[in-house]
Amino acid sequence: MTLVKFNPEKRSNSLLPGFNDVFDSIFNDTFLNDRMVARVPAANISETAENYHIELAAPGLKKEDFKLNLDRNVLSISVEQLSESNNEKKNYSKREYSYSSFVRSFTLPESADDNRIEAAYTDGVLKVNIAKKEEAKSVSRQIEIK
Repeated sequence: MTLVKFNPEKRSNSLLPGFNDVFDSIFNDTFLNDRMVARVPAANISETAENYHIELAAPGLKKEDFKLNLDRNVLSISVEQLSESNNEKKNYSKREYSYSSFVRSFTLPESADDNRIEAAYTDGVLKVNIAKKEEAKSVSRQIEIK
């Protein structure tokens, strides 16, 4: 048995040509592409001598959309967004609602200072800086050989 790729361009011999156009307009509109795909933003995690850094790529949001919560040593970053496209005409041919949400959780190490966490959202990237406790900062010094 051979699998054959479905090609919508080769349906010209349909008995009801307008019938297929109805389904094309429903499913080729961003319905499956935008609403059925789970979106969890990518994260970059890095460390310097002074801080831990988390960068979350989340374009198209506002800083008010984010909620950061620290519970014990778990930092959770969440977003819930409801948007509605509404045309004020009485006879709607199309009206869309969009709901998206995600939660990313990060377990902070014991060396993280949970009282010194800062976050900023610019250019579609949420940047979270977590300071290290003073005793956890690496101290570098030259040791003399005798």
